[in-house]
Amino acid sequence: MKHFARSIAVLAVALPNLALAQDDKGFGLAGILSAKNKEDLSPITLSAGVPLADAPWELKSGTYYEFEIHGDGSQELAITGSEFFRAIWIDEIVVEGLEIRPLGLDSIEFDEEGEMEIGFVALKPGSYHLKVPGSTGETQRLEITIK
Repeated sequence: MKHFARSIAVLAVALPNLALAQDDKGFGLAGILSAKNKEDLSPITLSAGVPLADAPWELKSGTYYEFEIHGDGSQELAITGSEFFRAIWIDEIVVEGLEIRPLGLDSIEFDEEGEMEIGFVALKPGSYHLKVPGSTGETQRLEITIK
């Protein structure tokens, strides 16, 4: 319940300060989802023996982020990060032009070559990570901080 209260507090601070924008259909978009509040993150690479990312991510609570995950098909690989996925609100996951709007996420697995894009709002400040399950190497782990 304490975590829920923190998330509500973050939204209570962010919501009154949102500017209204319009999407391509003329509907209003809250500033939290507007292009002015969007940042692109470095991509994640799922490939045998290749680091997940170039550097740790430092995120700001209330900001909308997008990142891509590229799987080269060199082997079946997944990333897990349930604590991180609970600290964000996922707007959409796009796979080959198909938009998925999940209520939650625990892990993602690539059985073959492909890519996806994930858009989300960082909510709960803290330290998190995404990692390849069963791996112990630092390069198979992406450290994430939400401030």
